Amino acid sequence: MSIDMEQFHGVFFDESQEHLDSMEQQLMDLELDNPDAEQLNSIFRAAHSIKGGSGIFGFDALTGLTHIMENLLDKARQGTTQLNVAMVNVLLETVDLLKKTLDTYKNKEEIDQNSIDEGIKTLELVLADENQPEVSVETTISNSDDIDGFGFFESDTPTDTSDNDMGEVEGFGLFEQPTPASDDQGFGFFEAMPVKPEDSNKAYGFHDKNIGKSNAQGKASVASTSAIPDKNTPSRKASEQPKKATESASIRVDTGKIDSLVNLVGELVITQSMLAVIGSEVTGETEEKLHSALAELQRNTQEIQESVMSMRMLPMSVTFNRFPRVVRDLSSKLGKKVDLQIEGGTTEIDKGMIEKLVDPLTHLVRNSIDHGIETVDGRLAAGKSETGTVILRAEQRGGSIEISITDDGAGLNRERILSKATVNGLDFDPNMPDSKVWDLIFEAGFSTAAEVTDVSGRGVGMDVVRRNIETIGGRIEIESTLGKGSVFRIHLPLTLAIVDGMCVSVGDQIFIVPLVNIVESIQPSKDQIKVISNDNLLWIREQYWPLIKLHKTMEIDNAINEPDKAIVVLIESSKKRFALLVDALVGQQQVVIKSLEKHYKRVTGVAGATIMGDGGVAMILDVESLAGLVKPPSTESKKHD
Repeated sequence: MSIDMEQFHGVFFDESQEHLDSMEQQLMDLELDNPDAEQLNSIFRAAHSIKGGSGIFGFDALTGLTHIMENLLDKARQGTTQLNVAMVNVLLETVDLLKKTLDTYKNKEEIDQNSIDEGIKTLELVLADENQPEVSVETTISNSDDIDGFGFFESDTPTDTSDNDMGEVEGFGLFEQPTPASDDQGFGFFEAMPVKPEDSNKAYGFHDKNIGKSNAQGKASVASTSAIPDKNTPSRKASEQPKKATESASIRVDTGKIDSLVNLVGELVITQSMLAVIGSEVTGETEEKLHSALAELQRNTQEIQESVMSMRMLPMSVTFNRFPRVVRDLSSKLGKKVDLQIEGGTTEIDKGMIEKLVDPLTHLVRNSIDHGIETVDGRLAAGKSETGTVILRAEQRGGSIEISITDDGAGLNRERILSKATVNGLDFDPNMPDSKVWDLIFEAGFSTAAEVTDVSGRGVGMDVVRRNIETIGGRIEIESTLGKGSVFRIHLPLTLAIVDGMCVSVGDQIFIVPLVNIVESIQPSKDQIKVISNDNLLWIREQYWPLIKLHKTMEIDNAINEPDKAIVVLIESSKKRFALLVDALVGQQQVVIKSLEKHYKRVTGVAGATIMGDGGVAMILDVESLAGLVKPPSTESKKHD
């Protein structure tokens, strides 16, 4: 009976990705003056496990590359080769190539054999100690998309893993190799990966100290503050213990199953709401018993909902852990010294949002290093330390997540931005506050870079950053002080599956306005409503707010047309402030979002739909889309008549 090996491909791809992420992290943490033997063993075992698994499935490109890489790592762990910065950079580039090749096999695309041959040749030169390559961080960056085009990293989701005592796999007859006595025989690449506790005070310190002669060859320095384990402790015993704990505490589940469960719980919430509506109509002896049972059902439903939603939540460290490599590579390329500090890595956010955050965060971090942090000479001339600091922080604030990227660099230059805006023909008020000036950098084609490089300057990127953040219901804002630095803050909802909203009625229809976008609700007087150039404006808080009549936008009959007899909801989007005219407020409610495009088509101003307790369908308004329908007040209406 033949076995279909393709059924195991998914597990191999997932675990190989974990091995590669672990290898990358541990290579960057290596203290080259005194490398930890167990750390080297862990890196070696990760490479060996990938080689063994790829041999089973016939992924020859992975097998050939990891075999040569494994030989170099074997010499390093046996002490016959002393790793230096140049070697570490070659190994990191090999990890990048392995990730790319793994994705190629995963997507069933054609293998780039030239890249594989080139990678093997480079590793063989290092093994032969001929033409020791210099630190070639440029290779990694120059072959990637530039900062404005994103795509610097693949869209895989990294997992912070550590030494996994994976059993070693024989070379499957493809290569001859010595089998280290300290490793097991057996495959084991389907086992759960143990998680390595991270030292929250770890400094990355890529430029903190020199590393002997290797710096002359590598033109860079690498340092690590990682604690060195007691070498008298047997390595097998140390690795077996966390392995048992992890296997008993976690299980690998396909995200499709989690999404299906979230869907079913959403339906349960809707059914519970329907029962609550029916229960309110019941009278007599059973009324009290029914209300008591419905209250219990509501509590249980809410607990199930919160528990299921937590399954989709992942710590921000899943995304943050890739940025030490970004900072290391880019700072070396630009000749700058940068210390990256990561805070709030345990803050959890919806998995779907984490995947969409990778590109915007990568762009913003690289932007801080390229445009924000000055050169060593520039920082010393400004009276600063030669090492710049970039802080990547995540924290939960109420029902939202705030992610900030802070640097102590040169800050944004107001005059330069306004000058560029004039050249680009943008319409702006020269006396507007700094916060509005900073928003200009999000305009398409906007760049203040003096020259175009492979890192930045093409004016494509910041507009994409804002657009990508807005697609997941977030917004971005900037604070900056010239000469002191900048802060980019991203505000995001905790999840995309459920929204807290205000139910409003328009005619015989119910709409949901996301609560996070509501400033306040009022019933205006007649003298607060102005009509200028056929535009309806609301005068409140010493300024004019463009007024959108929702019944006209949604083409609804029998709605209230006079603003002084209706309710106006003041809305704040990432782009504009405006007022929304509705008939009445129905009440606040947490609703489950259903995709409208999936079952019908895209509707302007609508983000999705939900099913109410009475079984009716209510549209969830897309505030950002509605903001695009309004024009800012004309200059004649800036002052109250």
